[in-house]
Amino acid sequence: MEIYIVEPNDTVDTIASKQGVPVDTIIFNNQLEYPYALAVGQALLLSKGESPQIKMAVESGGYAYPYIREDTLSQTLPYLSKLNVFSYGFTTEGDLIPPNTDDTFMIELAIANQTAPILTVTPFGPDGNFNNYLISQLVNNMEAQANLIEQLTAMVLQKGFRGVDIDFEYILANDREAFAQFVSNVRTAINAIGYPVSVALAPKTSDNQRGTLYEGKDYRLLGEAADSVLLMTYEWGYTYGPPMAVAPIENVRKVVEYAITRIPHEKISLGIPNYGYDWTLPFKQGESRARSIGNVQAVQIAVENDAEIQFDEIAQSPFFHYQKDGKEHEVWFEDVRSMQAKFDLVKEYDLRGMGYWQIMRLFRANWLLLADQFWIQHHF
Repeated sequence: MEIYIVEPNDTVDTIASKQGVPVDTIIFNNQLEYPYALAVGQALLLSKGESPQIKMAVESGGYAYPYIREDTLSQTLPYLSKLNVFSYGFTTEGDLIPPNTDDTFMIELAIANQTAPILTVTPFGPDGNFNNYLISQLVNNMEAQANLIEQLTAMVLQKGFRGVDIDFEYILANDREAFAQFVSNVRTAINAIGYPVSVALAPKTSDNQRGTLYEGKDYRLLGEAADSVLLMTYEWGYTYGPPMAVAPIENVRKVVEYAITRIPHEKISLGIPNYGYDWTLPFKQGESRARSIGNVQAVQIAVENDAEIQFDEIAQSPFFHYQKDGKEHEVWFEDVRSMQAKFDLVKEYDLRGMGYWQIMRLFRANWLLLADQFWIQHHF
């Protein structure tokens, strides 16, 4: 695979002729829409024969809601070791709450593709947000905890899951040890039926990092408690924040460098965002709200508005500006260049692999690049 950056006056035909790549391949790899217009600065993934490099074996995972399009899931599963079904909730008494939409087809399709379906459990309150009161009630009540673990184990066996992922956020600082013990208790039960337990970690860079997102997550304790961890290395650029890269590589690197001092590298997967944001300018703190968009969609927006895509070399992330309805917009997203930077980080630190939030939108070029760089470890 090679990455080609579109220049002024380039067309799919001229690129195909110049690079010796079939037109249809360029269109397919990059999900180009008829009439196949391109944006200057756009990164295209070109297939140019067998890769001579030695591949590294990794575990790749992706989160998905049960309302994912079946064709999107089918095209993505061959590139995944595990599929995190998002998500199962619970009550303060520890009663498990399944997703509102039936997830059976996801589990069956994953197994058919030798991808391990993973039950993801989250502490969502009635408002649909992470609820630290719910977490606190669970991790400090052994009866409720035992009830939930019993029901988790039964659900894994009943539906054919191949593991459990614990994605708790905004844990109270006072609950950090109790939460780690809860993860350990879940692992003991799920390991006993032959499956692993993972835990998602907020992107910390120090032991005592302040903030409700970080204080309840003890990297050392959770690294010991779980079979593996996912670093949620994204959301620096987010819905309510100022325009910037979602996962600037210099920030991601700092999290990895801290994590490997507390957790064995072979337990760590790098979180990767499969989305971008579109901000309307000027940004006003407390008022502005960015629109979440897909990476392929971002390029289409650039094409439609004749915008030139630029690349921030420090953040290793693409961005552009455009005008619409008298308003200026700023867009940050992911492309094969930014994905390559993240893959290089996985290789540099010999990490377990990567996990995507989320796979609801197909980003074919990413998966092709992933397969070109790594062997995907399936667990069947």
